Amino acid sequence: MPFLVFLVDRFGGNEFIYGVLGSIYPAFQFFGAPVLGRWSDHVGRRKVLLLSQVGTMLAWILFLVALYLPAQSILVVDSASVGNFIITLPLVFLFLARALDGLTGGNVSVANAYLSDVSTDQNRKANFGKMAMSSSLGFIIGPALAGVLGATVYGEVIPVLAAALISAVAIYLIWFKLPESNPGLVNPDTRRFKIKKLFSFEHKECYKMKKCKDTSFSTVFSIKYVPFMLVIYFLTFLGFSFFYAAFPMHALKNLGWDSLQLGIFFSFLSGLMILVQGPLLSFLSRKFSDASLVITGCLMLVFNFCLMAGGNAYLIYTAAFLFALGNGLMWPSYLSILSKLGGEKQQGSVQGVANSSGSLASIIGLISGGYLYGETGSFTFLFTAGMLLIVLLLSFRMPFIESKVTPAQS
Repeated sequence: MPFLVFLVDRFGGNEFIYGVLGSIYPAFQFFGAPVLGRWSDHVGRRKVLLLSQVGTMLAWILFLVALYLPAQSILVVDSASVGNFIITLPLVFLFLARALDGLTGGNVSVANAYLSDVSTDQNRKANFGKMAMSSSLGFIIGPALAGVLGATVYGEVIPVLAAALISAVAIYLIWFKLPESNPGLVNPDTRRFKIKKLFSFEHKECYKMKKCKDTSFSTVFSIKYVPFMLVIYFLTFLGFSFFYAAFPMHALKNLGWDSLQLGIFFSFLSGLMILVQGPLLSFLSRKFSDASLVITGCLMLVFNFCLMAGGNAYLIYTAAFLFALGNGLMWPSYLSILSKLGGEKQQGSVQGVANSSGSLASIIGLISGGYLYGETGSFTFLFTAGMLLIVLLLSFRMPFIESKVTPAQS
């Protein structure tokens, strides 16, 4: 995050290209995530997590190659609608790296399904809070580390190498330290040999179940309340994507920040979220329902993005406090409700389809956010506030949905 916008600017891109580059990852994730989610239901979470992390490491290697390529011009665009930019060879490799990472990037949905496998009704919300907190911890260390390492004479090379190394460590941990969360789901038919079975791509035979669960798109959408929850998932990601496309450009062009300052901001934001998603969420989850925390968090997010539109650095850091509080309360609580709707055997499918709806929203939001910022500047943050206001209004139905989710469904 801290240096990608500077690379796009250096390699000839503009706000629109930055938004498009950001959308490449969710575009490919849109197709990859549901497939990986279904595979994880049938072949196990661990194998799919391993595949995803290998894809991430290879993507970082492509990213590293891009840094050493000459900035050879491939296409020059001078447009009244999307602005002036140049497509160069390094930009093409950045696009390829993001595409590969996105195609194998279903690790979030599969990790959520893994977590749901090992959670009970009593610790589900707390576990999702811990998952969100661990992600926030990564977002504290990652941007700060990227900003510091990127400030050396080697530029972006050191942070990219560090990212590849982190992916290698993750591969090691999954391969040697992570047990399968849902073993014994299959009773293989050894009488027939099929090449698909050899590579674990075929739907495995169910056992210890009265009826095999269908994990198709139509079945996921037929689960009660899931379509409504996916609408909220979509709109939330749409609003957040406006922000993530606009803010780095806003920091570069309006605030005059460098990669280190941008990294510090994201680290500050994530540090606040750790406090919210850790001790604060654990305390509040014992006092309030998931639905009430979703509603409260949405309200804070609306105010946060309204403040960001002010364009003042002091207001932005004030808004960051509301961002952390709102997102830290809302998102783990929302995921807790969603996880109860999929049942024991469809967690991967539900999470995969949800991830795809988020990816679709990210594709639209990142491209639109980059374009909108080029046209309207910081007014783009008000579009984000509008999206979250719609989510807030829809969230008033969640107490009813939560009351209808029985222990048998979870």
